[in-house]
Amino acid sequence: MHIWVDADACPRVIKEILYRAANRKQVALTLVANQPLKSPPSPYIDSLVVGAGFDVADDKIVELLNAEDLVITADIPLAAAVIDKGGHALNPRGEFYSTENIQERLSVRNMMDELRGCGVETGGPAAFSAKDKQVFANQLDRFLAQH
Repeated sequence: MHIWVDADACPRVIKEILYRAANRKQVALTLVANQPLKSPPSPYIDSLVVGAGFDVADDKIVELLNAEDLVITADIPLAAAVIDKGGHALNPRGEFYSTENIQERLSVRNMMDELRGCGVETGGPAAFSAKDKQVFANQLDRFLAQH
């Protein structure tokens, strides 16, 4: 199993949880981003810099992903592609995307995009909280214990 991180928008605190988990569980972790990222020295942690452009990092993750790999992302279309390929997708707030919920998430995302395109102010996501961090850490631990 491999953990892939859509790293450009991933909160630093989540990356730190992932670094500790990769070392503790001795599982490969790759940060994929459009720019170089700092990560602690570890035989389990790597980064991959991709070219600039819309969805370049997402496309690279899907290309390299194997079934049963875990992808950390808040990007719903990327999560859908991961699920289609047999992988697991977990967002930084600790919610797993699944075959049961991904279509609804895509529909809501598309509707919000349409509203924004029409000039409607939809606001952004709530601020990242300590509770979000804890929920993510718990979900990641449960997942790694099962795989």
